[in-house]
Amino acid sequence: MSLLSESFGTFNFIDKSRKPDGQGGFTVEWVEGAEFQAHARLDNSIQAKIAEKQGVTSLYTITTNKKITLENNDIIKRQKDGKIFRITSNGDDNKTPDSAGLDMRQVSAELWVLPYE
Repeated sequence: MSLLSESFGTFNFIDKSRKPDGQGGFTVEWVEGAEFQAHARLDNSIQAKIAEKQGVTSLYTITTNKKITLENNDIIKRQKDGKIFRITSNGDDNKTPDSAGLDMRQVSAELWVLPYE
């Protein structure tokens, strides 16, 4: 087990589901989906703090192994504290090369609140 994988915790994808409401419309539900291992790190850089003061939500870096590809606008939930994140980049853009000994992918994310709750 590597130090990287020791820092991982359990996350779930959160999927949007629409169900008929019986009156010709629908209701929206957010359902926990597939489980995976990842690590979320808050960006405490000066640039991130300035952006937060200007209204940008808290910025995070989500790290997974290369088997997990998070995509822009995916919604995920960290199980240990229930925090929900919206992915703001694409997992194919930042991963270690296949020849590297380190097995990781990183995406940026923001804290998010599920609408309709």
